[in-house]
Amino acid sequence: MLALALVLGALGATTLAGVDLLPERTAVPVAPTVRAQAAADGDAAGPADPAPAEEPAPDEGAGPGGPRDDGTAPEAAPDEPATGEPTAPPDERREGADAGVPLTLVAAGDVLLHTPVLASARTGEGYDFTPLLAPLRPWVAGADLALCHLEVPVAPEGTAPSGFPLFGAPAQIARDLRANGWDGCSTASNHSLDRGLDGVVRTLDALDEAGLGHVGTARTAEEAAAPQVYALERSGRTVRVAHLAATYGTNGVPVPASAPWAVQRIDVGRLVEQARLARESGADLVLASVHCCTEYVSEPTAEQVRIAEALGASAVVDLLIGHHAHVPQPLRRVPGGPGGDGMWVAYGLGNMISNQDAACCTARTDSGLVLTATATVPPTGPVRVTGAEWTALTVERTGGHRVHPLPSTRLDRPAGVLGAPEGAVRHARVCEVMGSDAPERVTPATASGPAPRVLPRP
Repeated sequence: MLALALVLGALGATTLAGVDLLPERTAVPVAPTVRAQAAADGDAAGPADPAPAEEPAPDEGAGPGGPRDDGTAPEAAPDEPATGEPTAPPDERREGADAGVPLTLVAAGDVLLHTPVLASARTGEGYDFTPLLAPLRPWVAGADLALCHLEVPVAPEGTAPSGFPLFGAPAQIARDLRANGWDGCSTASNHSLDRGLDGVVRTLDALDEAGLGHVGTARTAEEAAAPQVYALERSGRTVRVAHLAATYGTNGVPVPASAPWAVQRIDVGRLVEQARLARESGADLVLASVHCCTEYVSEPTAEQVRIAEALGASAVVDLLIGHHAHVPQPLRRVPGGPGGDGMWVAYGLGNMISNQDAACCTARTDSGLVLTATATVPPTGPVRVTGAEWTALTVERTGGHRVHPLPSTRLDRPAGVLGAPEGAVRHARVCEVMGSDAPERVTPATASGPAPRVLPRP
């Protein structure tokens, strides 16, 4: 009953005549309690770079050190159509309203802030990640709901930011993700405990302060039991999207005995139960982010397929979003899903931003995916995910770590310091992985209504 009550609260079940009575999200002040235990990441891209972020040195395992940001404005995004499909005139949209309103759900890969990435964001006053993230912003801000994956914790107060092997991001990353269109992030990863429980707490406090939702790590048992819920007004109704997240492990860093709920580990049965409770409490869609299993491989592993098929068969999860491989993996549909006509699975979205490329790892680590899943919201009845598309993105590591979209319609243009030929090569590598299971999206989405409300977790 306690778990059900927590999910009800997260879903905004305290309503009166359909009016949401929950307050706006506020930060939850929790005092840090435990300092990190040093532990090496056996899965990360090479040995540690001991240099402090203030005087960055090359991060050996994460690729050569990139230059500092020169302070110039980011490349302006070209004028593009709003969506990949023709937009109907207002009168036609009204006439077709009974067919349902589209709701676009956008996600991208790992936010992995190696030391050279921190150097590119360094300013005289601190850190500013906006020049790095801005080229991708049109693809994010146009979504109805945009969810990132913050793989690294925020450094606790009084400690310096750091890169591999024990990451600690500056708090400005939360502010800048929000400013560039993201609505929330999953936070369950193998690096969640790099800075101990203090880092978990500081991460969630920073996300709260920025107005971002979060799920996968928690400051209390009550918070851990609740999904992150987003409320969107569409088709004359409130659509609630519940987000769950879990990771395969924490690189050997022990979960504090006093806080066993701090990081959610992958337990398919538990994810299914959480999704079922969320639906019983009013969720129209349930999304699950899973951080697993083997790095640098493009084909999904047997364990990834097992997890996906089990969640699909449960009929309570609408979309599975995968992370951790650091390379793009296919977008496929597995049997099952809430409507019985399949569940879309993005097995791995690769890196959104990192210092990885062929200089340290496999060449495919220089690129990732923007996932655009579309749900249909009818005036009454169930909301269903009706399609999924992908768009390639890439990081110009030697040009300030700017993140650029790479749709096939723009391969004749440079992406920052990357010339058009290199962009085409990177796009071709992504296409080789993606195959024909899902279509490529070549233009950003346009939101079908007001921005989502981030409902507070307990």
